[in-house]
Amino acid sequence: MLEHQIKNIELSLFANGTERKGEEEAWKVQPSDSAKNCRNFIREIVDNLDLEPNPEKPVIALSIGDPTVYGNLPQADETIKAVVKILEEGSCNGYAPSVGYEDSRRAVAEYLSHDGVEVDKKDVVLCSGCSSSLELCITALACANKKQNILIPRPGFPIYRTLAESIGVAVKYYNLLPEKDWEVDLYHLESQIDQYTAAIVLNNPSNPCGSVFSRKHLSDILELAYRRRIPVIADEIYEQLVFPGKKFASTASLHSQVPILICGGLAKRFLVPGWRLGWIVVHDEINAFQNIRKALVSLSQRTIGSNTLIQGALPAILRNTPQSFHDDLINTLRKHAEIAFEGLKQAKGMSPYMPEGTMYMVVEVQMNRFPKFTNGLDFVQKLMEEESVFLLPGDCFQIPGFMRIVLTVPENLLKEACSRICEFCNRNYV
Repeated sequence: MLEHQIKNIELSLFANGTERKGEEEAWKVQPSDSAKNCRNFIREIVDNLDLEPNPEKPVIALSIGDPTVYGNLPQADETIKAVVKILEEGSCNGYAPSVGYEDSRRAVAEYLSHDGVEVDKKDVVLCSGCSSSLELCITALACANKKQNILIPRPGFPIYRTLAESIGVAVKYYNLLPEKDWEVDLYHLESQIDQYTAAIVLNNPSNPCGSVFSRKHLSDILELAYRRRIPVIADEIYEQLVFPGKKFASTASLHSQVPILICGGLAKRFLVPGWRLGWIVVHDEINAFQNIRKALVSLSQRTIGSNTLIQGALPAILRNTPQSFHDDLINTLRKHAEIAFEGLKQAKGMSPYMPEGTMYMVVEVQMNRFPKFTNGLDFVQKLMEEESVFLLPGDCFQIPGFMRIVLTVPENLLKEACSRICEFCNRNYV
């Protein structure tokens, strides 16, 4: 009994710090290398901006690639009903196989089987959004211990760099050519390949450029990848989201003999980014990905699969959403692109690039004609201060001197934003 009381006193003294050894040394737990290497490059840039809007003008944000923000682009009724039905049934509240329900994977395979492509459910892995799909693909193909790198587009979305560098994999950039509708500079791409290159990341249709590659250009890229024996990660989250006069071609439809991991999901085309339902399709005509298939299954087991509620609704969403819904969305985005293109052409020192699809437009700024601003970040900050309009600077996408605007805002706000941008440019242009 006495021994027990003494022990309690010792524990109490230690808890109060009176008998703690080395008390002068603070206890600091260090984060892992993966945590320290994980950086959100858009946030790093934006958070360093002193964004104070003009109090006399309501803020119009043309910066966030979330089509649901303003509520002007509703989901299809069929999409909502599919989720409600599964929720009421209560049939998808437990764990699913880590790669996804079989019926859901079959539905994705059917959805993506067109233009001469036949996808099998065994080729599909469901993930927690397209970002998760990309993470699994990069992790499966590239290894820090081997000093490997992946090639990513410039301009391009910074998530590729975030995902790679967080696991110690280096990134190298290949250029897109604005004078050729943002096609890949094939000579530069090949020059970036070295003995440590594990994959080429290909984003088509493109964020931020809004470009859509032709079958010929895709074929040229894949021919290079085949010749150099480099697998491809194809980010096709904007598949089919192309304007009239252009046609989307999946990398799988080229039958290039290149092993490809295709990433996609519901987020953009079905207007539900927060539902976090993405997929990977293993396209492998030469049976080069046997071990990669196993690796993807193993990696998917880390989170025990994606959202089962949305998985359960997935077959109905993909099969029942009418084409008219997709057509209406494309027509709206095309109209908004035309409004922004014509509106911003009136701004001195600005050159908009008409997109061919997606939800974005890239605008070049002649910074030498705006000597009051030291760089694009300063330009964006002053635009917010004077006109309460926020654009993402091209620095976020590795292209200083450009801006990206989002086309999903309501038409009246888009017109107002373009008018304010024009006033700002014409006022400050020298």
